[in-house]
Amino acid sequence: MKTFKRIVPLFISTILLLASCGYHNPYVYSGPAKTIYITEWKNRTSELSLDSKIYRSLARWYQKAGSLHVSKNKAGADLILAGEIVSISLPSLGYGANRESVQNRVRMRVRYILKDIASGKVLIEETNEMWDEPYLTSSGVFGSSESEKDAMDTIIDQLSQKIYQRTLVEIPKL
Repeated sequence: MKTFKRIVPLFISTILLLASCGYHNPYVYSGPAKTIYITEWKNRTSELSLDSKIYRSLARWYQKAGSLHVSKNKAGADLILAGEIVSISLPSLGYGANRESVQNRVRMRVRYILKDIASGKVLIEETNEMWDEPYLTSSGVFGSSESEKDAMDTIIDQLSQKIYQRTLVEIPKL
């Protein structure tokens, strides 16, 4: 019981110290409301609906910030986010018996830009960003395609998260 009585005041003082020192989470935007027009990304690959998956993932991330709103219309938007899926490759990383691939990697190359519409100021510009995610293949056709899909979904979510977080860092600089 003595230990509990010592820990509680220490815990409370730590919370008060963090609150008073000005700590804030840099990935929460609480500034003035902004509307982001997200264009459909150009898809230069043969992977169907990849552009739609990226759009939906980005929209989910931006919905986490209460003051940021996603729009499919440029009219009335404050920012524009445009991108392009340049390429996708599936190189093999390892081979098993019978020289069959046992581990592959999804490698996706993208480029994107985030601009302030009113000023034309570029907030984020990536001209050649590479994302990759390994996945194991199995002897069944469906297992391999499901693993590839999961790896692609991981890349899309990580890409969307990075763009969202960088947006939150750059918006206050406007």
